[in-house]
Amino acid sequence: MLARRLALLAVAFAFAAAATVWGQTPTSDAAGAPPATWRSAADNPSVSGTNAEAVGAPSQATASDPAAPNGQATVGGQQASDPAGEGPRRPIAKVSTGTGQLPNEHGQVWREYDISPYTLRVASTARPEQAIVDWVLRETGYEVWHSEPLAILSANGRTFRVFHTPQMQEVVADVVDRFVSSEAQTHGFGLRVVTLSHPNWRARAQRLLQPVPVQTPGVQAWLLEKEDAAILLAELQRRSDYREHSSPHLLVNNGQSSVVSATRGREYVRDAVLRTDSWPGFEPQTAVVDEGFSLEFSPLLSVDGRVIDAAIKCEIDQVEKMVPVSLEVPTAVAPRQRTKIEVPQMSHFRFHERFRWPVEQVLLVGMGMVALPIPSDGQSLVPGLPLPLPSSAPRADLLVFVESKGGETGQEKRMTQTGRPEATTYRGRY
Repeated sequence: MLARRLALLAVAFAFAAAATVWGQTPTSDAAGAPPATWRSAADNPSVSGTNAEAVGAPSQATASDPAAPNGQATVGGQQASDPAGEGPRRPIAKVSTGTGQLPNEHGQVWREYDISPYTLRVASTARPEQAIVDWVLRETGYEVWHSEPLAILSANGRTFRVFHTPQMQEVVADVVDRFVSSEAQTHGFGLRVVTLSHPNWRARAQRLLQPVPVQTPGVQAWLLEKEDAAILLAELQRRSDYREHSSPHLLVNNGQSSVVSATRGREYVRDAVLRTDSWPGFEPQTAVVDEGFSLEFSPLLSVDGRVIDAAIKCEIDQVEKMVPVSLEVPTAVAPRQRTKIEVPQMSHFRFHERFRWPVEQVLLVGMGMVALPIPSDGQSLVPGLPLPLPSSAPRADLLVFVESKGGETGQEKRMTQTGRPEATTYRGRY
């Protein structure tokens, strides 16, 4: 019995000694190592049965590392890579340098056209060659340059470079010839933009009009002999509702574009934001909506001088009315305070078509009863046009006359020249 008791006491003393050792703070067995350093099986490669990548050691990335600038995370003592500061992203798609030659499986050929006879005589725009690019795209379409076969279209102030099939090169050559020919150098076109409050002029002029197909719904077009066009215009000018929105002497050079426009900004209250730091407790937010009209005219004469090609683009935006909306903007002083914002009720008209007709005739395009903008001060943008009732928006029959003026004379040299559309604004006329 005494022996068993002594054995139990020895075991108890052994457990007590072990507990004392386990409760002490761990120390490093390497000189200079900081206290409280974690030690694990991964630190000792000789320990078997461990996976260095799967042991439960703390993460090595710390956001508070003093070596990391601006609190950036570090991984393994190195700064984590910033995607914004990396070099070029490695592409996912397979990329090759090609064969070093332009593919021509469809028989494409390279051509360089000298366009300096046209670009040197146009001094009103920095890039007169853009007009040639625009007309080539009108003639060929956009898709043929962005699909099969491989194609290139490039231009500078002296050279027009094209890589395409021989058939497409013939189309491009015809367009370039129409710009650089001596016949086109002095040819001008007259443009008149007219509005009438009622379309009943058609009843008397029907016998003079030769219909022309138009794709846009609500729009009509006709051809007239020059003598008949002069008679019709004289009759329209005697009407009290006749208004002309372009200069009677506005002329456009062949191949160039002119824009007749009249626009204005109309300010309104779009929203109200609560502001407790200022009176009356909210801040109205204003915005501006543009209303008015813009008509772009781009003519081009054929090489033989007998046919006119013209692209006409018309855009009209009208604010029919401002729809009021009442908002609650309560404050401590005025808990039932309200304010009003506005929502514009807009009317839009868009027209963009191309016409071709003999040079000895006049083209007349009737846009239909389209919107006419009216400013917020109650004054019509069209002088003399009666103001409508507040419940209705003004409408008018918009007419466009296009006539070939032939060669340039001394008086016609004062015509507006705009290789790229440069707006000719007639303020107060529309």
